[in-house]
Amino acid sequence: MTFLWFLLIGLVAGWIAHMIMGGNGSLVGNLVLGVIGAFIGGFVFSLLGIGTGGTVGTLVMAVIGAIILIAIGRALTGRRL
Repeated sequence: MTFLWFLLIGLVAGWIAHMIMGGNGSLVGNLVLGVIGAFIGGFVFSLLGIGTGGTVGTLVMAVIGAIILIAIGRALTGRRL
């Protein structure tokens, strides 16, 4: 059940980041973006000494990580992801 919850958070985070940043994306792409974004967000938050708690905190962290991932991808490729 925890894995499914993690995927659901990743899907929602990827979708929110996609809506904020714009671009083209599929449901699967948003899921992958959100899951990878959660890892990136967790890494960045730990470097900054910021802790998150609960579902909302985890979602915010994942969205910020996904936005960072989109920005890096755009900088490297020069196109909208």
